[in-house]
Amino acid sequence: MSEKPGTSERQLHYEEIKAKSTSGMMILILNIALMIGAIIGFIYGIGPVDKGTASGFPWLGLVIVCAFYFFLIGPFLFVGLKILQPNEALVLTLFGKYYGTLRGEGFFFVNPFVVAVNPASAGAPAGTAVSIEKTSSGGKSIHGHGVSVKVPNKKISLKSMTMNNETQKINDELGNPIIIGIVVIWKVVNTAKAAFNVDNYVEFLSIQCDSSLRNIVRLYPYDASTEDGEKSLRGSSQEVAEKIKEEIQSRVDVAGLEILEARITHLAYAPEIAAAMLQRQQASAIIAARQMIVEGAVGMVEMALSKLSENNIVELDEERKAAMVSNLLVVLCGNKDPQPIVNSGTIY
Repeated sequence: MSEKPGTSERQLHYEEIKAKSTSGMMILILNIALMIGAIIGFIYGIGPVDKGTASGFPWLGLVIVCAFYFFLIGPFLFVGLKILQPNEALVLTLFGKYYGTLRGEGFFFVNPFVVAVNPASAGAPAGTAVSIEKTSSGGKSIHGHGVSVKVPNKKISLKSMTMNNETQKINDELGNPIIIGIVVIWKVVNTAKAAFNVDNYVEFLSIQCDSSLRNIVRLYPYDASTEDGEKSLRGSSQEVAEKIKEEIQSRVDVAGLEILEARITHLAYAPEIAAAMLQRQQASAIIAARQMIVEGAVGMVEMALSKLSENNIVELDEERKAAMVSNLLVVLCGNKDPQPIVNSGTIY
């Protein structure tokens, strides 16, 4: 842990250091050999002590030393043996002080007096809605605030993990209530900060995800017209997700976490306004379609009149042109197929 002068936020300055360790296999073999030697020495020395012929050699002392090592020291040394799988770490403390972090796969031996610390495996503080269940692998599953994350017992996982928070009702920029949910890919990069700066880094991440999501969503409307070029939650989901990722990352740096990815998994209007917004979207779509039909019909009428005039097919006065334009617009803009009418007379 490094100290910065002139600051009182001491918990922000825990930095990860490597724990002192040695080969666990070597210590295991050596300790077993010594325990076997202690058994042999105990058996060999107990005979003269029982027969009262222990004079000339401290057989009693040999028996006591062998028994002391076999029953106390030997088993105690086994406590210092630690096995780590790939992408796992152990945060160790010695008499309440940070001792170091054990990283990397393998079999290690550390000071038997050190204790592994993992706040996420111990549950959340009283008063929070979190339940902890033991898993078949010996770890624990934490459930709370829409988060379900399996955490190895006493070991901090360095793997990329997924947090899928429950959907939330949030007001967008226009005040419309929407239902939105995100999924966050994250991992622990600084085990010391994760263990000591926050009480429970999993619960801390879940809360920060909820808060960051609210802060970002309220800056964008649910939907926006393409002509305005305004970003929206529905049309610019990639940009919004990137903003959410940056917001969460700025909040969880203190816990030694890295946000790898954030994605919107659910986006919809709240049920109380969903029907009204659907009608609004349908009306906008109908108006846009009608506008396109009218523009196309006017162009076709203009083209028809121009072709008739250029090719001298028929001479049309203003009244006949008006009648033709009216008929063409009815045919082109109508919702039903036109019914032909044969005029055998004259329009005059």
